[in-house]
Amino acid sequence: MLLFCGYAACYYCRADLSVATPLLADELGRHGIGRADALVHIGSMASLGVLAYAFGKLFLTGLGDYWGGRRNFLIGVGGAMLFTFAFAAGGVLPVFTLAWIGNRLTQSIGWAGLIKVSSKWFNYSSYGSIVGILSISYLIGDAAARQQMGALIARGFGWRALFVFAGVVAAAMLIANLLWLRESRAEEGHAPAEPNPLNLFAATEAPPAGVAALLLPLARSRAFLVVCLLSFGCTIIREAFNNWTPSYLHYYLSFSVSDAASMSAIFPGVGALSVLIAGWLSDRLGLNGRALILFVGLGAGALALLALTAVPAGRPASLLPVVLIGAVAFCLLGPYSYLGGAFALDFGGKQASAAASGIIDGLGYIGGALAGDSVARLSEHFGWRGVFAALAAVSAAAALCGAYLFALNARAAAVRAAAAVSAHD
Repeated sequence: MLLFCGYAACYYCRADLSVATPLLADELGRHGIGRADALVHIGSMASLGVLAYAFGKLFLTGLGDYWGGRRNFLIGVGGAMLFTFAFAAGGVLPVFTLAWIGNRLTQSIGWAGLIKVSSKWFNYSSYGSIVGILSISYLIGDAAARQQMGALIARGFGWRALFVFAGVVAAAMLIANLLWLRESRAEEGHAPAEPNPLNLFAATEAPPAGVAALLLPLARSRAFLVVCLLSFGCTIIREAFNNWTPSYLHYYLSFSVSDAASMSAIFPGVGALSVLIAGWLSDRLGLNGRALILFVGLGAGALALLALTAVPAGRPASLLPVVLIGAVAFCLLGPYSYLGGAFALDFGGKQASAAASGIIDGLGYIGGALAGDSVARLSEHFGWRGVFAALAAVSAAAALCGAYLFALNARAAAVRAAAAVSAHD
């Protein structure tokens, strides 16, 4: 529960920028910046934040394999709190940008810390379900934040109030985790957790011998590299919806700012259901079942994105566009939750799960950086139909990667079965 609520609080400190984008654009307009330019500036700020997040994922998360996941997690929640308050205190673009970069950089190590702690609390037989439950923390946090911030906007509160509200939520969760979170269940007197016996590392909880011992087993695994590529594509789509759904609903479909903020909760809200279902199936279908679900989900997501290209501008007669956004979330976010979660635990075990998660997510967020500035520019030059067509192509390519991962896993399973038969004979 501490991990769940702490990471949900981090997403209050991410959803605030997305929800506040129309209000920030108006604020910048009062300083002589046109709406189109303001949106590009905010998009660039979002992209820089994602790049900082990717940098932290790639180069800082592995520290959790040496000094413990609890410390990583606390830095993530505490940094989100401090830099969100700094953003609220700012008034010009450079301050906003620096605060947002600091927020995303410190948050970057939080999820890997959560995964590292999980590897020492839960057995490998429940990775899918446990990571599925923990993964909905950021979806529920995101959805709840958007709903509550939409209500604040409807009551006349400005963008600064949204950031202060998010910072207070993070502060409360930081205090709770400082007081009660423990590194492993062994500290509470329970038997150590059992790692996946097929992980790429030793079963021990001892830190890896060095950087080479930490990274080389991952770099030599073709399946791990395919998962990294899947993360790259899926994060582009996820970050595009996280960053721009309120703006799409407001500017393209003509919903009010408060309604757009509240309705944007459909993406993380439906995604939470998808993650739970995908996690449950994962523990019953096995590792290759995850690859199959990735292929089917991302292929269906590409079709839903293509359907969004047919939605005309203006206030819709029905909620079909919102339903299609929910369909994209259902197809994408369940399979996506495997990548930096259950797969990271499978590859890294208790010894290198933080590094495995950080590399998978870090390479993903390099792709996610394209979802800030690039989506803003695409929407201005080709309209939202062009944005959704581009995202559909990304989803289709990721589905093909899922099919390749399925083939790799099937081949590896056949080799293991043949080896088992030979050993028996």
